[in-house]
Amino acid sequence: MKKNVALIGATGMVGQRFLLLLENHPWFEVKVLAASKNSSGKIYKDAVGSRWRMNKAMPDKYQGLIVLDATADYEKIVKAVDFIFCAVDMPKDDTKALEELYAKYEIPVVSNNSANRMVKDVPMIIPEVNFNHLDVILAQRKRLGTKKGFIAAKSNCSIQSYVPLVNPFLDYGIAEMTITTLQAISGAGKDFNSWPEMIDNVIPFIGGEETKSETEPLKIWGKLNDSEIVNATNIPIHATCIRVPVTDGHMASVKVRFKKKIDIKTIKDNWKNNKSLNLDLPSSPKQFIHYFEEENFPQTKLHRDLESGMSISCGRLRQIDSYTVSFVGLSHNTLRGAAGGAVLLAELLCAKNYI
Repeated sequence: MKKNVALIGATGMVGQRFLLLLENHPWFEVKVLAASKNSSGKIYKDAVGSRWRMNKAMPDKYQGLIVLDATADYEKIVKAVDFIFCAVDMPKDDTKALEELYAKYEIPVVSNNSANRMVKDVPMIIPEVNFNHLDVILAQRKRLGTKKGFIAAKSNCSIQSYVPLVNPFLDYGIAEMTITTLQAISGAGKDFNSWPEMIDNVIPFIGGEETKSETEPLKIWGKLNDSEIVNATNIPIHATCIRVPVTDGHMASVKVRFKKKIDIKTIKDNWKNNKSLNLDLPSSPKQFIHYFEEENFPQTKLHRDLESGMSISCGRLRQIDSYTVSFVGLSHNTLRGAAGGAVLLAELLCAKNYI
């Protein structure tokens, strides 16, 4: 039997991507759409209007659903569903409070938002990297006073283009990482129609993004104790985040200096043999990491949709010295990095009996 799901933040770009992914999902059925007060009471088609940003048409099954108010109609929402996806566009404190409200009403919250990511007992998950952090949910439930409710978050979209590529080599010790991300405009919830200033333009700053890029990997690589996730230490990460005129796909240029000697053959062999989770999850890519030998690959337009946008692409691996390598990584920011990553996380939570 399918799990009944509410999508909170259904009218935004990430919410729209969720609906395309969930339209025919074998495990989940969207029963409730919710958004801000401005959209509540309207049918979904009218609430979105001309703001539908996806290349595929709006699914018929959602067009006539009445949009509820995410903050005012929560009692109605929690009675109708088994868990929620949350992808709201609200101030951080308001988002944090809203997600905790639903959790305290015994509803698991799978969050696409940043508000709760760095809370020490909220797991922030890249499933193929740190799924063991889910065990902290037991401590979070104790803090919240819940039996079923909790919050689990996916990480920032841009770090997915490099953290999985470095993760297999943590035992070598990371002396320093320098990253430059080239991020698509959909990461800002925009397309070229709504953001014509980005055509033929590059903006060398994205508010808040560099901090996330430097701190979130430390939690992903942190250690789980009885009650919280303790961030990794002594891993200096220096990030520069740049907005580029691309629709979808975040690319990262990375240089890593290790504490132990490492060679590119070791790295390539690991990447080429890096499969997905040993779980039968509907959204898992068969090959998690795709390495390209061609010097001009990966390319955003050509490779962002590999494995339905759920794999990580990489290339241009170069040896700088015995301890230092550089490479390029690529991930689809609204699939692997946002809605798709959250759906995969929800599947993992179901497989591990948290939902």
